[in-house]
Amino acid sequence: MVFKRLLGSLGVGAPKVDTVLEPGAVLPGGDLTGQVHLEGGGADFAIEQITLELVARVEIEHDEGESDGVAVFGRFSVGGGFRLGEGERRSVPFSLTLPWETPVTQLHGQDLGIVLGVRTEVAVAGAKDKGDLDPLAVRPLPAQEAVLEALGQLGFGFRSADLEYGHIRGTGQQLPFYQEVELTPAARYAHEVNEIEVTFLAGPHEMEIVLEADKRGGVFSPGRDVLTRFTVRHDEVAGTDWNARVEGWLGSLVENRAAYGSQGSYGHGPYGQGGYGHDSGAHHGGHHGDGHRSGPGMGTVVAAGAAGLAVGVVGGMVAAEVVDEIGDAMEGDEEDEG
Repeated sequence: MVFKRLLGSLGVGAPKVDTVLEPGAVLPGGDLTGQVHLEGGGADFAIEQITLELVARVEIEHDEGESDGVAVFGRFSVGGGFRLGEGERRSVPFSLTLPWETPVTQLHGQDLGIVLGVRTEVAVAGAKDKGDLDPLAVRPLPAQEAVLEALGQLGFGFRSADLEYGHIRGTGQQLPFYQEVELTPAARYAHEVNEIEVTFLAGPHEMEIVLEADKRGGVFSPGRDVLTRFTVRHDEVAGTDWNARVEGWLGSLVENRAAYGSQGSYGHGPYGQGGYGHDSGAHHGGHHGDGHRSGPGMGTVVAAGAAGLAVGVVGGMVAAEVVDEIGDAMEGDEEDEG
């Protein structure tokens, strides 16, 4: 076993920590399990508390433009209250439940460019040391996969995915950020929209789906963004004609009719009809290109558009160097697998 981190704030002879997650991608709302391995240093140490943080690389808009930073979206105490002897090895098993809105990082094993991590913090002798960081892989819920597959079958192509810091008004969003999956339009919609964006806000029993269309302007009208929302129960996945259902949603969206589920109008709001907007300046101001792509299913086209996010600095969230640390941790895992 290679211990990844020496608890640096304690100096030479400090304990070492290595957090190992169970292999494989986990589900939003599912259990994340693993073990925190500790190795004693040059003396006995009192391990007061072991804490795991869920962290995500997010994009945030501000007056100067857009930057990247890291947001914490979960914090769990998994152990502590024991003495670690000199040179002693000890493992602390853990199991924690991910938030239902945890972003999806992969589809059919293909990376979407979303960066999540599990950071270990160990409190030793009155000092807290962030001793380890591990990449976290999350696969979609059945309802999320059904919607994305339907979009692929209808001819939409994957462009990119990102995490936007902020809140979508009018929804039950719980986390301080939301995930957007950006899609190139199918041929039948290409004359009306430049891009479709999908956001999933999952809960224990149902999931909100926010659709946004970047509508093209006409001769006498400018282009604009239109949003609408639908709700899907998790128990509806089986036995539903998802192509037909999603196609109905898209018709409501591009025709600028707001809808909630299969029912009527949801009112008006700052982004066209639908009553939805993005708080905290979170909605990005531009869209990425105008290229079109279609394919037999979302899983077959996702790899072409998946890319890592640029690294930047955002004040007031989490120390900016953590952004680099998440990237380094993921690169290290790729090298180990190779």
